[in-house]
Amino acid sequence: MGATALQTTKRFSWAHLLFLITVAIKGIDGVIETALGALIYAMGPDRLFFFIARFTTPELEANPSNHIARAVQNGAAGLAGTAGFAVFYLVAHGVLKAGIAYNLLRDRRWIFAPACVILTGFVIYLFYHAAQKHSLWAFGFGLFDLFTIGLVINEWRKLPAR
Repeated sequence: MGATALQTTKRFSWAHLLFLITVAIKGIDGVIETALGALIYAMGPDRLFFFIARFTTPELEANPSNHIARAVQNGAAGLAGTAGFAVFYLVAHGVLKAGIAYNLLRDRRWIFAPACVILTGFVIYLFYHAAQKHSLWAFGFGLFDLFTIGLVINEWRKLPAR
């Protein structure tokens, strides 16, 4: 006699659903970071700034209090001296996150421990950056990574022993 569909499928769990959503967000973010790093490398910081300025300057002239347009323009302007580091960080961070997410979503056992170590490194860096720069964004992303680590550990514990 074969097993029933109920016996062969995983039971529904909110924690598992949150894990899937959170890891998928991490993976998508990793792909975007990698693409952005490649774009900065390909265009160079000066051309990227002029490209961004072409779209943000009219918005800032019409609405000087647009914080998003100002932040994008200031971020692009700040790349001039740090483009090499920005490219390295975005590509390395993006590839790591996308690779971790891909393997976590495929339930590959070997990735759970390295994922926790790498994400902990991201958290330490983000909290350090938040303390140095008083960045609520870095603090928020660090908290999101802590949440992700908790979900990864929870999923890891649920994997059947081999």
